[in-house]
Formats: sequence, structure tokens, C-alpha cells
Amino acid sequence: MPTTLAGSCPECETDLTVPPIVQGETLSCPECLLTLRVEGIEDGQLDLQMVEVQLRDWGQ
Repeated sequence: MPTTLAGSCPECETDLTVPPIVQGETLSCPECLLTLRVEGIEDGQLDLQMVEVQLRDWGQ
């Protein structure tokens, strides 16, 4: 298993290198601070997707 995994942010296209993580985990892009979820891992490359942030409706 590789010691690091690579991918790029789908929003700002920043190249990311992270220690081994598993599918379904989330991480933050250091550039745009977007929360990303690992959708898949193939040959050391991460398939990252933006996580939709649900804002709470406080009834206002």
C-alpha cells in the first residue's frame, strides 16, 4: 500500500497529498477550505467529491 495518496480538489484544482485514508473519509482542502469526501481510491489516486454543507434552518 502506498505511503501517501494523491488527488486534486474538484473546486480549486489544488494538488493534495495525504497519508493513507479509506473511502468515505472526509478531508479539507488547504487552499479553498472545502470539505471533500473520498469517493474512491485507485492506484494511489483519490477520487474526491465536494460535500454538500447543509445549513440549519432555525425557523426564521
